[in-house]
Amino acid sequence: MKKTVLVVFGGVSSEHDISLISARGVIGNLDTEQYNLMMMGITREGKSYLYDGPLDLLDGDAWVQSAHITPAVISPSTEHHGVIRLNGDRAEILPVDVVFPVLHGKNGEDGTIQGLLDLSGIPYVGCGTAASAVCMDKEIERSMADNAGIPQARWMSLKKHDYDRDPDYILSEAPDELGFPIFVKPARAGSSVGVSKAENTAQLREAVMEAFREDDKIILEETVEGLEVECAVLGNEEPVASVVGRIALSGELYDFEDKYVSNTSELKIPADIDDALSAQVRAMAVKAFKAFGCTGLSRVDFFIRRGDNAVLLNEPNTMPGFTPISMYPKLFACCGVPYSELLTRLIELAFDRAEK
Repeated sequence: MKKTVLVVFGGVSSEHDISLISARGVIGNLDTEQYNLMMMGITREGKSYLYDGPLDLLDGDAWVQSAHITPAVISPSTEHHGVIRLNGDRAEILPVDVVFPVLHGKNGEDGTIQGLLDLSGIPYVGCGTAASAVCMDKEIERSMADNAGIPQARWMSLKKHDYDRDPDYILSEAPDELGFPIFVKPARAGSSVGVSKAENTAQLREAVMEAFREDDKIILEETVEGLEVECAVLGNEEPVASVVGRIALSGELYDFEDKYVSNTSELKIPADIDDALSAQVRAMAVKAFKAFGCTGLSRVDFFIRRGDNAVLLNEPNTMPGFTPISMYPKLFACCGVPYSELLTRLIELAFDRAEK
């Protein structure tokens, strides 16, 4: 008997549009001979609807204005184990076997929907509530990496309340600790949203305010000169690492514009690094995956520092992009696991984790 997969997309996040593109990829490659498909979209305002229309209406959020939506919510009750569809004054329970939350950033990759699904008792693809929350918060994640002995760039965190109280002190302290240039990042955002590189104090002030527009807690990091590489990890108790991929930057920063709009940086899969470095990156990706308590999948990003070839953790991503240009599915495709098979494995891992 076919299992019913609920693919959830959209969300209240600065990465809403990327979720729509990822969802098109997931839905279009799901093995419908094995699974029945249900789709649920979450609007930018947080309203949720079941959607039964064509995939092309996901472009530009046209699905929200279509005749193919019905108000619905995921029930937190284990008795329902699914979705409550609302039709006027009537409510209908639709059982769901597994959820694929194709949601990036806040309200999707940060443990919020994972907590709801834990309450509901419905298995779901990806990391659990705690691991999702930890990996989404760069301050907590970096503290845990330090504790686990995983090398990374020097960093410091900053809360808006403290910055507003004495901005001049912070702006002088950071260069003393980290040196210029400094990368400034929101603590709890993804896809490089709100990330800037500051070469001097004036730029640092602008970068800090840009990051604070996304979050009230930010991270400041020393700049690591070298290569940016990524490794996909798949599994639960015994995770496996993919080949390593490298991002050949077109500019100084692999930011939101470059990732999803101009698409001018080149992805080299496998990365053009020697076998020893590749093995080190893959081993460290699995170590980080386990240290953060990840399950199902994560893409773990690293720097390889120029000069000494030190491998330094950049960050983990618990629901990486599944767009046509995304690194995670491309890395496993290079390992002989095509997109559709990868989705099937992820769903099987969700059931496996739920059973245990």
